[in-house]
Amino acid sequence: MSLLQKVFVKKKEKPGCMLQKGVQEPLSVYAPAAGNIIRLAEVKDGVFSEGILGKGCAVVPEMETIYAPFQGTIINVSDTKHAVGLKSDDGMEVLIHVGIDTVALNGQGFEMMVAVNDTVTCGQPILTFSKKVIEAAGYSDTVIVVVLNSDEYADIKVEKEGHVACLDKILSLKDKKI
Repeated sequence: MSLLQKVFVKKKEKPGCMLQKGVQEPLSVYAPAAGNIIRLAEVKDGVFSEGILGKGCAVVPEMETIYAPFQGTIINVSDTKHAVGLKSDDGMEVLIHVGIDTVALNGQGFEMMVAVNDTVTCGQPILTFSKKVIEAAGYSDTVIVVVLNSDEYADIKVEKEGHVACLDKILSLKDKKI
């Protein structure tokens, strides 16, 4: 490549989240965004903080893109684009919900990049959101990650505390209950 090409050719951006090929472990959920992990009990929404929908954790995000937390299939996409349900190849059903009360935005500030029945790979972008739009409306942009079929597993362990990089392992599930 000539010097002029080096100066004028725009470098391709690397994806914000990449998991090394072959690293994904069974019954594991990876961080859909970089940020600070908080316990579900700290989420300011009783449906999540009381574990009504299942066990998991939340991430106060540093970025505006949400990535697939494992390889699987999209099983639900909210009409308001703030939440997506996924089912892993090994049977975990996970909800990723962006923000508290953001359903009231009716999709404003959100862009869904997947549809129901799409297959996704771990680290694939699945939705984007605007921190500015969420903040301007007075809402939190906390990203909640909940295992909807928690009762099918012997245990669900939060693997990280504090800061996480995108696609750090955040949840481990123990074998299904018999």
